[in-house]
Amino acid sequence: MRKKEEKIAYCFLLPSLFGTTVFIFLPFLDVVRRSFFQAVGGTFVGLGNYREVLHNAAFLQALSHTVKFFGICLPILLTVSFGMAVGILQLPGPGKWIESLFLLPMALPVASIVVFWKLLFHDNGGINQLLSWFGLKGSDWMNTGAAFGVLVGTYIWKNLGYDMILWLTGLAAISGEQYEAAKVSGANRFQIFVYITLPQMKTCAVMTGILSFINAFRVFREAYLIAGEYPHNSIYMLQHLFYNWFTKLDIQKMSAAAVMLAAGISILFLLLEWWNEKEERQ
Repeated sequence: MRKKEEKIAYCFLLPSLFGTTVFIFLPFLDVVRRSFFQAVGGTFVGLGNYREVLHNAAFLQALSHTVKFFGICLPILLTVSFGMAVGILQLPGPGKWIESLFLLPMALPVASIVVFWKLLFHDNGGINQLLSWFGLKGSDWMNTGAAFGVLVGTYIWKNLGYDMILWLTGLAAISGEQYEAAKVSGANRFQIFVYITLPQMKTCAVMTGILSFINAFRVFREAYLIAGEYPHNSIYMLQHLFYNWFTKLDIQKMSAAAVMLAAGISILFLLLEWWNEKEERQ
């Protein structure tokens, strides 16, 4: 009976596995192959494309901006969303409708979000109008270094509710009996949080961090619609570079860079998985 159930399960998985193989795995193998050849003429160049990418000033600049964006956004988003999730659990039952409010940005179309942010941060937008009322001089926010802060704020505002729901799911999995036993033993709220809540949120933290990392790559939509193909230097990231290489059909550079990034992200995820399994065994 068990073997029969396994065969049925594989039959249901087969269409998905077929689609993944044909439309994702095989095309990626072709990208790996192309990374060792010239786009025009098909001449084998070995690691030449990789060396060219690593010495490309635009690639290094975009990579540094992307790493900076991730290094700032992810810690802020994970910390703030976790704090809000803990706070919402303290609210009475009728007050938990506030969770839905934080999910509204996820439901809004990207184009609508871009229009909203343009109305705020345009040279003649709402923020500059507000500053002028107080006799202060505004700025063309998206054409200065402030553009990076605007993009960070957009990403956090859009994904805050999503991450908060993920944290709430992890918090709800903790048995209430543990909290009751701790209170009976005389533990205060801080001790309960440190010794009961935090240790049991490690798996949820890894999952939430991975999903937030993936969602961070989608911020290109907002950056592109707000500032175009060549935005201010502070928000010119890898997504812009790949887009420009694609429109110029610079396949050899794009293939080599994609393989390097895929390898780096895979190693990062493997390290996270190893760390998560190690923590679970302990």
